[in-house]
Amino acid sequence: MDRQSDDAVLKAKLCDAVRLAENGSSPRFVGFLDERQALSAQRIMSYMNYKNYMLYGGHDGAERVVFGAFPDFVEPAGEKFPITAVTASFRSCDNLSHRDFLGALLANGINRETIGDILVDEGICVLYSRSEITNFILSQTTKIGRVGVKLTTGVPQSLPQGAHFEDFSAVVASARLDCIVAAAVGTSREKSSEMIRAGLVMLNHEVNTSVAAAVTQGSKVSVRGKGRFVLDRLGPVTKKGRLSIAGRKYI
Repeated sequence: MDRQSDDAVLKAKLCDAVRLAENGSSPRFVGFLDERQALSAQRIMSYMNYKNYMLYGGHDGAERVVFGAFPDFVEPAGEKFPITAVTASFRSCDNLSHRDFLGALLANGINRETIGDILVDEGICVLYSRSEITNFILSQTTKIGRVGVKLTTGVPQSLPQGAHFEDFSAVVASARLDCIVAAAVGTSREKSSEMIRAGLVMLNHEVNTSVAAAVTQGSKVSVRGKGRFVLDRLGPVTKKGRLSIAGRKYI
């Protein structure tokens, strides 16, 4: 299924959730959604002028979130969402990653839409799932790869960091997308322009094929096959009129 079809399916699900919530007595939920889908959901709700909804992923700052449409007389709140946190414990010497956990869950037949953020650190992982599949995860997951894990519901006192980053900085001609991509992935503006025009670059979760698109502080850039980046700082301008930037690459 292509992205246009995916977007149409998502819109239909969101509209159904809103209709059922407005006509019934209980909230309706869609997802987990990724960041691009969450942005689309916000736009669709704005177009529909529907305000009694909430996006929530089980913890503050979640990247993957569930969309909740609530009846007019129900206040949206995180505790009403069908999301359960599962904590996996394993030996600190076993180097497990987000990819390891996601791969094992998908191999067990679990749908990606039912899994939220997966936060991994030394000896611990906290993952968020739709509550209806939590018991299945607990009963079917005893190993991640060849590593034994112990699963319990709930979260530790502090969440694992989850995403890890590698800092980068550069001096560029301007905040155009081709300049930022070239600096982030360590290539020429010519090469970065080719990737942008080929549709390989996403700016704030949307494919952008304009090499001259403006990038702002806090923007997220994804380059297919090269990684994901966050632009933390634009400026100051150097004495030679070039722009210093700093950001982070997801690793």
